[in-house]
Formats: sequence, C-alpha cells, structure tokens
Amino acid sequence: MRELDVGIIAGAVARLCVQANRALPPDVVAALGRARAGESWPLAAGVLDEICQNVAAAEENSLPPCQDTGMACVFLEVGQEVHLCGGGLAEAVNRGVAEGYETGLLRKSVVADPLRRVNTKDNTPALLSVEIVPGDAVKVTVVPKGFGSENMSRLAMLKPADGRPAVEDFVVETVRLAGPNPCPPVVVGVGIGGSFDKAAALAKKALLRPLDVPNPDPWYAEMEAGLLARINELGTGPAGYGGRATALGLAIETFPTHIAGLPVAVNISCHVTRRASTVL
Repeated sequence: MRELDVGIIAGAVARLCVQANRALPPDVVAALGRARAGESWPLAAGVLDEICQNVAAAEENSLPPCQDTGMACVFLEVGQEVHLCGGGLAEAVNRGVAEGYETGLLRKSVVADPLRRVNTKDNTPALLSVEIVPGDAVKVTVVPKGFGSENMSRLAMLKPADGRPAVEDFVVETVRLAGPNPCPPVVVGVGIGGSFDKAAALAKKALLRPLDVPNPDPWYAEMEAGLLARINELGTGPAGYGGRATALGLAIETFPTHIAGLPVAVNISCHVTRRASTVL
C-alpha cells in the first residue's frame, strides 16, 4: 500500500489548470494544421490562419488562447493500492483549482448557485470524476471546459430499434444545430449506452482521447471516421463562415445498457480543446 498526501494532488491540479489553459495539446495543434492545409475556401483559410496564429502566440507568451478559461473538469484515476491521506480529496482538488486560477491569472467563471448567479471568485468547485483502477499511482487530468461549446451539447433517449442510423443522425444533427456558436472547428465527444447520466459522462470522457487515436474497436473506429466525414460535409466551417473544417475530430465512448434503452449524448468542445495530465 502506497500513501499519497492529497496536498500533492492539489499541487498537480494547480499546475495543470495553468498548463492546460496556456498550451493546446499537440494533437489538437496538429489537427488545426491539417485543417488549414486542406482548406481551399479563402475565408475559411483566413480564419484558420488566425486561429493557428492565436494558439502559437498564446503559448509563446504564456497566455490563454481564449478568454473563457473554463470550468475545471478534473478526472482522477486512483490506483486501488493507494491510500490517500492528509485531508479530503475533493477539498484538495478544489484547493488546487483555486490556486491555479489565481496564480495563472485565469478568468473565474463559476457561480455558486445556478439561479442566483453569485460568482465563487476562485472558479471552484471543480467537476470531479474519480475512477478506481489497478495499481499504486494516481493519474490527474484537468480539462478546462468553456461553455460556449458546452451549451451546444445534447442528450437523447432513443429506442433500441432505432439503432445505429438514429444515433449517427442525432450526432450530426447536434453539430448542425450548433452552427457557429461553439467556435468551430469543434471536437465532438459521443457517449452511447449506460443510463441517462452515464451517457453524458461518457461523452465528456471521450474528449480526453487524443484526436489521432481511433477507437480501439474497429467497428466504432469506422463509425467515428464516418461521422467526422458527415459533419465536415455540413459546410459550417471555421467560425461558421463555410468551408471543409467543421470538426477536427470525433471520439465515441460506450458502456453496456438496458435492453429497453439506447441513451446517446453529444458533448461539443470548441477548437480550444484543452487537457493536461500527469501521473503521481
């Protein structure tokens, strides 16, 4: 049994909040480059040029590429051989988020109550997801999620008889309805199965997968590629000005479900799809 002080997790969360908000993952940067190289519509090409320049300038100057520095989604994979000590885990994660957003001079966007709308002034609480896994390590991933794209997400409880065609149509229709609002080109996370809440969690988790890593199941990998092609045929394009690049990538996560159900959720992320991880 390995002991790990939650203060170490707090420190990691603080660092990752700043790191994720200042530098996009290499796979996202590469996808933006590929989108620019394949764009022939001048207006769309110009938008992609500006996006790429903005991302590069942000990293060079240690600044966020977007003013919406997101609500902190923190994913922990905790090894079952780890004994967490030194205080409460959720409290430590929130302490790390507060420190990271303060020291990183990041915009604090969280309100304490969804209707009374009073800002918490430190971007807490985080949205915390904990998974128990084999081993004696803890993997920490911070995903600052902006809400221009989050607001375009949808969930449906389809009939099992509707099958794959209905799932695919729902995904494409969700991106079509989003239009320019989520700052395309977007990244699309799809969750299929489980229950009402599980499907949404799967869709968010799908955004953690690098854009150059296909689904390990060839059947779903083919489905991902087909959906991405259909979405890019919509013609929404960068910033909604038309063009080939409506989406940079799409990932599907699945889970067993009930014989009477077919839940599907779509979580949309903008071109500033941020994530940073470390293993403790």
